[in-house]
Amino acid sequence: MSGERVYVVKVGEKEIPIDEKTLSILHEYVKTPMGLEELAEKLGLEGWEEAYEFIKSVPAWILWTPPSLWTHRRKWIESKNQAG
Repeated sequence: MSGERVYVVKVGEKEIPIDEKTLSILHEYVKTPMGLEELAEKLGLEGWEEAYEFIKSVPAWILWTPPSLWTHRRKWIESKNQAG
């Protein structure tokens, strides 16, 4: 392992890692008329209820971070945490 921190959002017993792929799906959900059923299917969740719980659990700063900036922002936050 590279020792990089992995951000996850827990939904029930599942842990959904936040990465570029997940962020791309979230941005598609936010910017298009995608329903919770379709979101659940794309994320591998059981149904719209789990998708709803996932959306409620994702911090806003993650939800609005463009996938292309995810790696940079994650490293910046980690450096801030180590400095403070």
